[in-house]
Amino acid sequence: MDRCTFITHNGKELLFVDFSNCKPGDVFLIIDEAKKNIRSRPENSILTLTDVTNLRFDDRVSEQMKEFTAHNRPYVKAAAVVGVEGVKKIILNAVMLFSKRKFHTFDTIESAKNWLATN
Repeated sequence: MDRCTFITHNGKELLFVDFSNCKPGDVFLIIDEAKKNIRSRPENSILTLTDVTNLRFDDRVSEQMKEFTAHNRPYVKAAAVVGVEGVKKIILNAVMLFSKRKFHTFDTIESAKNWLATN
C-alpha cells in the first residue's frame, strides 16, 4: 500500500498520509505504514499532511486514530489535516483531546502544504 509517503514542498519534507476515500478496514494498514515511517525519523522533526476526505469512520477507526496520534506525538513538529467536515470535526476534537496534540485543518491539500512549509 502506498498511501504514506514523504513528499517535498517548497524545500520542506512532509509526510503525506492519504486516508481519502478509504473504508474502515483500509485505515489499519495505512496506520501501520505511517508508524514505520514516523519511527524512522528523529523526534520533533516530522511535518504531517493527512487527507481524510471521504474517509468512512466507525468506532474502531476512531479508537485507532486516537492511539495513532498519541503514538506520533513525540515525532511530529506540525500537523495539517484536509477533509474534515461533518462528524469528522467531532472525531478530530476527540482525537486532539486524547492525544494532547494540535491539528490545523485546511480546505485544500495545497493550502495545507503551504502552511506546513512555513514550519
